[in-house]
Amino acid sequence: MFNSFRMSTCLAAALAIGTFAFSASATAAPLPLFPFFLQPLTEAAPSPVAVEPQDEERSATELPAHLRRQVVSYATREAPGTIIIDTPNTYLYLVLGNGQAMRYGIGVGRDGFTWSGTQTITRKAEWPAWTPPPEMIQRQPYLPRHMAGGPGNPLGARAMYLGGTIYRIHGTNAPETIGTHVSSGCLRLTNEDVTDLYSRVNVGTKVIVKPMTDRRADLGSIVR
Repeated sequence: MFNSFRMSTCLAAALAIGTFAFSASATAAPLPLFPFFLQPLTEAAPSPVAVEPQDEERSATELPAHLRRQVVSYATREAPGTIIIDTPNTYLYLVLGNGQAMRYGIGVGRDGFTWSGTQTITRKAEWPAWTPPPEMIQRQPYLPRHMAGGPGNPLGARAMYLGGTIYRIHGTNAPETIGTHVSSGCLRLTNEDVTDLYSRVNVGTKVIVKPMTDRRADLGSIVR
């Protein structure tokens, strides 16, 4: 009888220990009933990166002094309001009268793409769309067939269309090209400068484009 009691006690203790161990393991790492519904691990969202805003005036201030917009002495018989393109020296003059002109630094046509003559501004556009002419697409097939206006558009903030030609006076999103011979014949200014010029001229403005061979000795002295 004593042995039976001792065996029952031992069996009860063993069952109690087993139950405690099973309960402890279940509490530490419960097994899901449907493991295929496990939620995927999530990563902490990366901290936002601070982006320094672009300085809209930076392109103008980085230009060399002689290419910055300025009033200069300029002798000409052309009427005030006339635009004169000094192709070899990469300047655009807006005649003010009284022997003065507003001078802008510009980018002009690269070798083989310069031109000369007299045109008029026939249209003006703000943030113009760009449709490369067939001649340009033939030379550069990778160009888009059409690009909506905006900061990424190569025509920049403003465009003034010259007669019935494919040429324009326009802005640029590459201000480092001002003062160079780089375009396919168009005349480019910084976006700040083309916006200023745009506000000063109207449709019908006369535009004189001088040839590469017409290099002036007197480039105009700054009016102080």
